[in-house]
Amino acid sequence: MSDFLDHLRQHVLLCDGGMGSLVQALDLSVADDFLGQENCTEILTRSRPDVIRDIHRQYYGAGADVVLSNTFGGSSVTLAEFGLEGETEELNQRAVELAREAADSFADGRKRFVLGDIGPGTKLPSLGHIDYDSLEAGLVRQCDGLIAGGADGILIETCQDPLQFKAAINAAKIARDKAGRWLPILLQVTVETTGTLLVGADIAAAATVAHSLGVDSMGLNCATGPQEMAEHISWLAENWPGLISVQPNAGLPELRDGQTYYPLTPRELADWHRRFVTEYGVNMVGGCCGTTPEHISAVDAMLRELGAPRPAPVERTVHWVPSVASLYNQMPLRQENAFLSIGERCNANGSKKFRDLQEAEDWDAITAMARQQVREGSHTLDVCTAFVGRDEIRDMTEVVSRLRGQVTTPLVIDSTETPVLEAALKLYGGKAILNSINFEDGEETAARRLELARKFGASVIALTIDEEGMAKDAESKLRIARRLYDFAVNQHGLPASDLIFDPLTFTICTGNQDDRRLALETLEAIQRIAEEMPEVQIILGLSNVSFGLKPVARHALNSVFLHHAVKAGMTGAIVHLSKIKPLHKLDPAEVEAAEDLIFDRRREGHDPLSAFIELFQDKTLEAEREAVENLTIEQRLERRIVDGDRQGLEDDLDEALKTIPPLDIINTHLLAGMKVVGELFGSGQMQLPFVLQAAETMKAAVAHLEPHMEKVDGQAKGTLVLATVKGDVHDIGKNLVDIILSNNGYKVVNLGIKQPVTAIIEAAREHDADAVGMSGLLVKSTVIMRENLEEMTRQGLNLPVLLGGAALTRKYVESDCSAAYGEGAVAYARDAFDGLTLMAKVGEGSFVEHCRAAQAKRAWPANAPAGGPPDDGAAPTAAPSAAPSAANENQPGEADRAKGITERPVEWDWPEITARRQDLAAGHQVPEPPFLGATRITDISPRSLVPYISETMLFQFQWGFKKQGRTLAQWKEWARQELRPILADMVARCEAEEILQPAAAYGYYRCASDGDTVVLFEPDGTTELARFSFPRQRRADGLCLADFFRDIRQPERDICALQVVTMGQKASEVARQWFADNRYKDYLYLHGLSVEMAEALAEVTHKRIRAELGFAAEEGPTIEAVLKQHYRGARYSFGYPACPNLEDQARILELLGAEAIGITMSDEDQLHPEQSTSAIVTLHPEAKYFKV
Repeated sequence: MSDFLDHLRQHVLLCDGGMGSLVQALDLSVADDFLGQENCTEILTRSRPDVIRDIHRQYYGAGADVVLSNTFGGSSVTLAEFGLEGETEELNQRAVELAREAADSFADGRKRFVLGDIGPGTKLPSLGHIDYDSLEAGLVRQCDGLIAGGADGILIETCQDPLQFKAAINAAKIARDKAGRWLPILLQVTVETTGTLLVGADIAAAATVAHSLGVDSMGLNCATGPQEMAEHISWLAENWPGLISVQPNAGLPELRDGQTYYPLTPRELADWHRRFVTEYGVNMVGGCCGTTPEHISAVDAMLRELGAPRPAPVERTVHWVPSVASLYNQMPLRQENAFLSIGERCNANGSKKFRDLQEAEDWDAITAMARQQVREGSHTLDVCTAFVGRDEIRDMTEVVSRLRGQVTTPLVIDSTETPVLEAALKLYGGKAILNSINFEDGEETAARRLELARKFGASVIALTIDEEGMAKDAESKLRIARRLYDFAVNQHGLPASDLIFDPLTFTICTGNQDDRRLALETLEAIQRIAEEMPEVQIILGLSNVSFGLKPVARHALNSVFLHHAVKAGMTGAIVHLSKIKPLHKLDPAEVEAAEDLIFDRRREGHDPLSAFIELFQDKTLEAEREAVENLTIEQRLERRIVDGDRQGLEDDLDEALKTIPPLDIINTHLLAGMKVVGELFGSGQMQLPFVLQAAETMKAAVAHLEPHMEKVDGQAKGTLVLATVKGDVHDIGKNLVDIILSNNGYKVVNLGIKQPVTAIIEAAREHDADAVGMSGLLVKSTVIMRENLEEMTRQGLNLPVLLGGAALTRKYVESDCSAAYGEGAVAYARDAFDGLTLMAKVGEGSFVEHCRAAQAKRAWPANAPAGGPPDDGAAPTAAPSAAPSAANENQPGEADRAKGITERPVEWDWPEITARRQDLAAGHQVPEPPFLGATRITDISPRSLVPYISETMLFQFQWGFKKQGRTLAQWKEWARQELRPILADMVARCEAEEILQPAAAYGYYRCASDGDTVVLFEPDGTTELARFSFPRQRRADGLCLADFFRDIRQPERDICALQVVTMGQKASEVARQWFADNRYKDYLYLHGLSVEMAEALAEVTHKRIRAELGFAAEEGPTIEAVLKQHYRGARYSFGYPACPNLEDQARILELLGAEAIGITMSDEDQLHPEQSTSAIVTLHPEAKYFKV
């Protein structure tokens, strides 16, 4: 027996680094060394054992306690791609022996270990690349060789699919049973930058599956660097009850000069591993791709500092929650303040609709039925395909193969046939619930099913049925439950928390005297089982209790019985959740009647069953009767707009055209739907993406009706000329206004971005506009809007004007802009629906009156009597179209200066400022840069930036998904399940179509401060390169960005960094094309994603700068902390109050050679492409963001 685990429990062990990194660095011949098998590193075990042995020796020599055998692709399945499957056992055995020879070559008496390495292979079963049996068989052969070679344990690494690692774990167990030698099994999964495994599983889901299979250690490796792993390692540290390992890449790979480059230095890796060991209690550390013996040597030195020769692991306090899992998410078996809801509709025994779809083999409709149950709130879904005359295994395969990838909740595999259960479990990567076992036919069948559950990792439903039949009284239910517990838990090793009792409930609605107490007996059994076996779960097939009643009565009885079952200790129920109502929503008389029936409260002259039936005699399911098909055609069209439902839209429109003129369809019925959409959005009941979906439906409806309408001028409600002002390239807010107004009956003349006032005036006159709308994101744009209004006044134009944009305030519009517009009227539109309201006032002729009222209110003194102008409410929170970004945060003060407000001179205390600057310099050692001048990074994978996206900014401000009354924790969980899949899809699409083309340039420069100016020098420190001046806070001891650099009069020069990043021009081009194609929701998603990806790349580039200057260890432990600026120094983007001079970017682009990555600057000081941002970086520890 291996003693590896004993050592791992007592000491933190150091594993090796990348094998491939060193092999690729060697000048090996494909023909002679790889024997013609290019990229098959395993063949080197036979052809060049000296190379493999030497690499192991290098890692042992660097301090590694553990090395992995050269068998990453050593399964017979993978080796078959090279025609080497016949050598599987031999290559794996010899690979372990070579590692052992390297270990034995050291004579220092130190214990060294060899782990047999199993990689993910090239075929993932959850994606249908290979069947389970073939994969498991190939992995058994690999494990046979590893064990024969004398491995101390088996490490299954770089796992991207839980079904794949199930096969690998089971293969290792089979092989060690065959060999009669126990050795530990360790697992490492690979979490991509998207936050999940490749197939979509999050760390909690992967850990749930791994725990059910009894692995000895869980960890992460590959795909990312340590910082990207930190969040997931933290989760394991808090939740995983076993040992933990972590082997990150040397950072996220980049392409430099056509070569893959890993940026993480040995010191950085050691610093991160110090955190993992001391803060998270990790047991084994090491490296993966891009790491070398130098990295391992640095980690070895760090570990020796913590405790020679190795520190003891830090003790962890963990809280493991018994759960099941889908391929994507973990689902706790016990829900907090609720019960585990098992959806019952995908069951051929209980749902006629399911049977009909199954018979028609409409698998897509069955998938839709499953997803509907998830939307209704089901935590898991029961799946049963037992249908007389059909092949149950085939149908179960069809259903599970689809649901495993398209449904986010775990499955309950339901069948009376063991082969059906086994076939389903071989398809399912999650941790399922097996339904069910009982003793009706003795113990043999139950034993076989428990073996399946233990092998594939499943919870088990156990029915209180024995050889005598179904238990109906509480005593019999409890007796059988005790026997099931002993059999499953004590004899077959099923964790008690995975045993789910169904004590059975039967209908109490037959009228038979023997059936009257059945519900009461079940409730008593639930309570006694819960008290005697507190770790187990208890469920019921709830609807059985009401069998025989009409639907409306069943729903009421089921709801009341559920309430009492949960009070008794039931933890879950198989139920149609949408048919369950909380007690407070039921008529009290119905509740009382149901309780009389459940608790058999018979008395003289009162029969609970008869009374209950009579109570519901004349009641129907009103909501069910009002199905969509029974609505009028007008109501259906309105609902289609509200729901954004385009399926069947044209058929409904054609039907409406038979009796309603097309223009009336639009103006009366379709616009009625858009009115509801506006009301729902305004009240916070509809999110922005669904508004855009409604607008797409509206656009499609109008397009279908247009051929049937005569073109008559004046059909539109009004005409708005809309533009982003000169010098501003931001158009998301403007385009949202276009979408909403054009789909509400208005004609919108959208001029686009960077429009001079002359073009706006010409368009307004040409199109006989009723109003003008101007938009802009930048502070500078607010000044241009005011100047535009002055020019419009000079030219005699006094149309109503709507102004919107992130940098605008209502006060500025209603005061300064109104004053600039002479006789004209101007109003502030906070979002697109504000614009809709204002355009309605234009049409009604009340716009001027509205503006005057706003101005009067603004002018009313704060201390005036209460009888002054009415309060129309504070301005609501900015809408997504006006989302603040890093470039305009905290800018009202800058806007005031831009408006020409005269500022009172300040007498700065220069002696105090100089003394502070000297103190700052004295406590700060100048960092040593890795180079001076500029470098560029191209071919960056968009996926690698995803961890650095601010999800709050993306989801709430860019995409418009508000919290809607949820707590922050609730919103984050909702966003994880609902919005992250949208993000993943958009990133995948952007990668596939190369829409986002991230690139960055950055550089280091010697520098000094000269008053309020930062001076950059050539490497000699004396020849000036550039000067950047910054504003100082308007107080005597005011702060300035220049204060964080050494004074020019000091002998030593400081170091500053410059950076500029971009998402490329194609992002803007595709977004505009999608807008033109009426793909409004996609347009919103892409625009928001490209904005936040640019911010993420700025964060990543800044992170690189800190790392190269040696400050990585000072960063926060998680990416979330980094996004909250928990790091050394600060990054000041141009446009910030402390760094406002946009024109300075021209010199930065020149210094960094930004044209090489496609970034240029317009005459209006705007960076192109639109999604680009620049910054100056200071590394002083006291540097911070501040207002000026």
